[in-house]
Amino acid sequence: MEGSVFKILYYMTVVDIMNAGNEAIHERVRERYGQKAVTTGAQCCGPGCCSPSGYSEEELARIPSEAVLGEGSGNPVRHAGLKAGEVVVDLGSGAGVDVFLAADRVGPSGRSIGVDMTREMLARARRAAHAARIMNVEFREGLIEAIPVADSTADVVLSNCVINLSPDKAAVFREAFRILRPGGRLVVSDIVQERPLLLIDDDCGCVANAMLRAEYLATIRQAGFHGLEILEDRAWRSGPGGVEASAITVRARRP
Repeated sequence: MEGSVFKILYYMTVVDIMNAGNEAIHERVRERYGQKAVTTGAQCCGPGCCSPSGYSEEELARIPSEAVLGEGSGNPVRHAGLKAGEVVVDLGSGAGVDVFLAADRVGPSGRSIGVDMTREMLARARRAAHAARIMNVEFREGLIEAIPVADSTADVVLSNCVINLSPDKAAVFREAFRILRPGGRLVVSDIVQERPLLLIDDDCGCVANAMLRAEYLATIRQAGFHGLEILEDRAWRSGPGGVEASAITVRARRP
């Protein structure tokens, strides 16, 4: 009996420590991206790390300029094959660049939902939507490890250079699977490590907190996704031994 009680207390302590660590990561991310949302000219990850170069001039001209802060690592909307009337959910939507791009593609009969935990980002995105009178967008506050969206709601789940910051990436992909309808698509642009990197921190944590490529892809498959494809793949950070991290865009589907 005493042994059982000890085991319960031990596991409770481990879970509490893990939860505390996860929340500390969330708070650091909130602080950094909250500042980015309200500071003119702020860099999300340091000079040259992120840029809006994944978007064409035509794409950027179709959305509010306030939504473009340059914190992405790709253009998942371009690879999502969006159709009129579809429902799209963007995980870690920030100021809303991909939400607005998706809304433009799904049209007034569709809906584009952004989920973010940073209130300053949500406020900026909502102001942009209101000023531009874009009616088919919505921005919800929440964690991407516990997405505030009902089961089987989305036709497409997007994310752009955000999941690398999550302390529980497996939970993110399980949640993405849950909110997708059968046959729905997952399209993610993100950062992966090419070899184990012992980094205390980097400019924004996108490399330090990234998963190894093989682990990242395996985690998507373990969540239940099929047909995983790598659509874009480019070096993101190089060191003395070669490429240390890459920016990839992947697509998979819920069966």
